[in-house]
Amino acid sequence: MRAPSFPRAALLAVTLSAVLGTAFAPVPAQARQAAPAKVDIPYEEFTLPNGLRVIVHTDRKAPIVAVNVWYHVGAKDEPAGRTGFAHLFEHLMFQGSENHDGEFFEPFKQVGATNQNGTTNTDRTNYFENVPTTALDMALWMESDRMGHLLGAIDQKALDEQRGVVQNEKRQGENQPYGQAWDVLTRALYPKGHPYHHGVIGSMNDLNAASLDDVKTWFRTWYGPNNAVLVLAGDIDVATAKEKVARYFGDIAAGPTMAQPPVNVARRPASTRQTMTDKVPQARIYRAWNVAQYGTVDIDRLQLLAYVLGGAKASRLDQRLLHQEQLVDQVSAGAYASQLGSNFVVMATVKQGVDPARVEAIIQQEIDRLIAEGPSAEELERAKTVARASFIRGIERIGGFGGKADALAECAVFTGDPGCFRTSLATVEGTGAADLQAVGRTWLGKGDHTLVIEPGARVALPEEPAVTPVPFALPKPDPKYATLPTTVDRKAGVPQTATFPELKFPALQRATLKNGTRVILAERHDIPVVQFSYEFNGGFTADQGRKPGTANFALGMLDEGAGERGSLAFADAAESLGARFAAGASLDGSSASLSALKENLDPSLALFADMVRRPRFEQKEIDRIKATWIAGIAQEKAQPNGVAMRILPPLLYGEGHPYAIPFTGSGTEAGIAALTRDDLVGFQRDWIRPENATLIVVGDTTLKQIVPQLERHFGDWKGEGAAPAAKVPAEVARPKQPRVYLIDQPGAVQANLFAGQVVPSTTDAGATGFDIANGVLGGDFTSRLNMNLREEKHWSYGARSMASSALGQRPWMAIAPVQIDKTADALKEMDREIAAFAAGRQPPTAAEVERIRNIQTLSLPGAYETAGAVLSTIGGIVRYGRPDDYVFKRKAEIEAMTPDQVRQAAATLDPAALTWVVVGDLKQTEQPVRALGLGEVVVVDADGKPVLPAAK
Repeated sequence: MRAPSFPRAALLAVTLSAVLGTAFAPVPAQARQAAPAKVDIPYEEFTLPNGLRVIVHTDRKAPIVAVNVWYHVGAKDEPAGRTGFAHLFEHLMFQGSENHDGEFFEPFKQVGATNQNGTTNTDRTNYFENVPTTALDMALWMESDRMGHLLGAIDQKALDEQRGVVQNEKRQGENQPYGQAWDVLTRALYPKGHPYHHGVIGSMNDLNAASLDDVKTWFRTWYGPNNAVLVLAGDIDVATAKEKVARYFGDIAAGPTMAQPPVNVARRPASTRQTMTDKVPQARIYRAWNVAQYGTVDIDRLQLLAYVLGGAKASRLDQRLLHQEQLVDQVSAGAYASQLGSNFVVMATVKQGVDPARVEAIIQQEIDRLIAEGPSAEELERAKTVARASFIRGIERIGGFGGKADALAECAVFTGDPGCFRTSLATVEGTGAADLQAVGRTWLGKGDHTLVIEPGARVALPEEPAVTPVPFALPKPDPKYATLPTTVDRKAGVPQTATFPELKFPALQRATLKNGTRVILAERHDIPVVQFSYEFNGGFTADQGRKPGTANFALGMLDEGAGERGSLAFADAAESLGARFAAGASLDGSSASLSALKENLDPSLALFADMVRRPRFEQKEIDRIKATWIAGIAQEKAQPNGVAMRILPPLLYGEGHPYAIPFTGSGTEAGIAALTRDDLVGFQRDWIRPENATLIVVGDTTLKQIVPQLERHFGDWKGEGAAPAAKVPAEVARPKQPRVYLIDQPGAVQANLFAGQVVPSTTDAGATGFDIANGVLGGDFTSRLNMNLREEKHWSYGARSMASSALGQRPWMAIAPVQIDKTADALKEMDREIAAFAAGRQPPTAAEVERIRNIQTLSLPGAYETAGAVLSTIGGIVRYGRPDDYVFKRKAEIEAMTPDQVRQAAATLDPAALTWVVVGDLKQTEQPVRALGLGEVVVVDADGKPVLPAAK
């Protein structure tokens, strides 16, 4: 379960910018192809007598229904001395209910639910899942049972378990570089007593003090149907919704009517600042203002202003700080909407050796200039286009984070109007330059708080002084609500799902361009967007004989200027069209992608052709990005997962192997520093070429429409010289005994544990069986590793295992971040679980195999809800030489899988040849790990080089 540090902004909100920037060269209006398509989320609603508000949106594109329940309670509603209660209770709601004994997830796993989770922020708590249409009764029974019949299932054991999990979630966040920033900011921005003064996850003291009576009173106070909104979106209509919701929720008694805190933006009378140190490679500046609340014209306009200032490659701050003066490696601006008041935040990661004060001064200059002069017409139009395009892409999904169900629920809870997004869209469309100047003058003056985090020792954020907890007083239920007669026999248990929707996958249509590129089209006409992925050979493995990191760096440079446009002008043109471009490499290949609005398809394809065929590789851009790239490597080394993904692959594959590289794809500092323009041109010439390439197209077009356009932009493209042959890497032997590598992370409050081993290729005949075996061991929330370390021991926020796809031997890894005093104990448990499973002492049970089989097959009818999911699957078909009907064949293979076959697949793992990596505070981890006797123990640095012991 996820608990965002900052409230999530509305669906319309513009996201933080990426690392790289741009300038102004819009695509002429006459280049656009068609009038913008009308976009909306139509809905109907009704309210039960007990106060449950229900909103229904019909979308028949896939046989699934998104179930999304929002309770209007969050961290803002916690009294003094009770911080973290809302989030702790979110976790407790997954522990089962009075009529369902066991994990809440279990019945959903049996029907192939997707996108299932729960989240808490300052203002609300929500629970969501996408389920097959035929499993809707089960989902509504489960949600209603925990709404109306939870308390009898919550005992001290469940409370202690989830309290431990939440505390490890808190440690996990704080253990990341800059991980304490948001807690520091909220304490500074809001005075004591303000509902937003404390963080969502709460304090260790308050979590430790939570009693069983406290949490039960919390539930009775806030979790009644009259304090909830239920959204059903997808393969459903309002008549069906009325019948089913009344049946399952109608007899639940209403709770008290709880007043919401008044809006309190907490405008600050003066600007303040503070500095702290952390184990980070670079200084980072955070500058934040308290601004207008959710649902206001001002917050919508502030989001546009943030976009112009620092929210995109075309932003003012990107141009000045990244391109012109090159003082930062990343800069962004965003406005984050919340119920009582919002935050406008500028963040900049300062280059090493640069004085943060100089960056701060430029940030202020650009804010002043934007407010004084206003945005140009082109800037404002781009911001509006990107906002609209973001909305269109968001509403492709019925559920999950930011999908249509979320948009409707958010609007209903915070404004009372499920369609408030329409008002925001209209506000954005009608905003002029003077409006942005006015909103900037109103909100971005004095009253900000600046936090600078500098490299140094990690200083733990002190717990705020303990306060006497405010006693929980249970208000009386609101008598104005009524209940419907009980029609469900709860004692009969969870409704069983007897039938399931048929798996459907779009037909793959094929063509070949004059340049030799194969085209694969899957039509999707749900939203007016077309997605493209040009698939090439030459991934990380193509770095052999080249400087480490060449492949990913070259791909990353493709949209940093192409054709007649430099980096800034190219980004301007893309944003003017609402188009998204990306390129990157993976282990065995590379790709360049485009997501285009149908109304601007042809000019977007023209830019895409320039990007792929005519990248400029300008020296000034190479130099700029090299510096930022090298800083990014330093950031990887400061992160527990990042440093492990850098050193574990060379340990698994051995020096000189094509896969013995950082799996981040970033290469090495020396390799990137030595890159020349000729290196990049040579890589593009050799590997980014039309022969042997495949262009995947998914979206709102037809083969008849798209092939002529592709021919016009790509048909005359020819590769230069002979293309190098793509080779499958040679196999390597596993080590003869286990090995343990320790990496020091001074001051860490967690240890991050990794076990790794090579396993057969993705193309191996036994790959599917191994995937099922991995699912049982660690590939799912309900897997053995997670149930042990999270749910039983509550030493970790989550443990998992995975095998990445590869043409050569795949890297298999088990991963667990654990509280640091349990490092050795957790390693022992991981080793025991892996060994018992692989050796057959604790083979997969029939129930475990059935659960993973159901997860991987029954979820398929809803798995291809989005064009992106379809495109990704086709990408796998291309990369690994799979047949067009691969999804159906794999489904049949999984359905036929027996426990004995999975047991045999589990034996693929050899616990006597594991490579362990432990990232943590060496003072606390080294001796307990050595005492385990897992294998030879070597202390290494962030580059994987052995560290000699200190002289005594």
